[in-house]
Amino acid sequence: MIGDVVLVLAAYLVGSIPFGYVLPRLVRGDDIRRHGSGNVGATNVWRVYGRSLGLPVAVLDVLKGLVPAALGLRLGGDWVGVLAGAAAMLGHARPLYLGFSKGGKMVATAGGVALALAPLAALGCAAIWILAFALTRYASLASMLAAAALPVLCLAFGASWPVVAFTAIAAVGVLALHRQNVRRLLSGTEPRFARGAPSRS
Repeated sequence: MIGDVVLVLAAYLVGSIPFGYVLPRLVRGDDIRRHGSGNVGATNVWRVYGRSLGLPVAVLDVLKGLVPAALGLRLGGDWVGVLAGAAAMLGHARPLYLGFSKGGKMVATAGGVALALAPLAALGCAAIWILAFALTRYASLASMLAAAALPVLCLAFGASWPVVAFTAIAAVGVLALHRQNVRRLLSGTEPRFARGAPSRS
């Protein structure tokens, strides 16, 4: 029991590592919060600096959800995996190391958690994201569609009820964090993701 609690707390600390802030700071000496949407997630990093920084941030954000959830699943079963994944996502949204200020929108980290808990559903959502993004060039819309599909696919692939319930709550959280994007999409002011985002000097 104590080990499970320690694992969940550690998952929050790992999730709190703001790779979208740290990598640009180390590589460019710049603060990503001053650019684009001001978000420290992978999408904003990719928009501002291009794939050279955006891709590593995305991979690291996925891993910080995947690893804690996979460890929790292996060591304590579905419930511990769910709680560890939720803690990592909470850390990403409200990172300790940035004073609990606004973090990322949890999409990549939630994807990592889903990959650990329900891999087939996660791969299905990845396919939905890629297709929606390819058709619209809206990263926000692709993320929301993938998030909404996650609990449905978990249910379809026979995931346990704690995993289905968790992914449903996670989907609501991701959608809530995208509410400003929804307003911009409805008003026609949401920017499309440009190909080959220029790197900043």
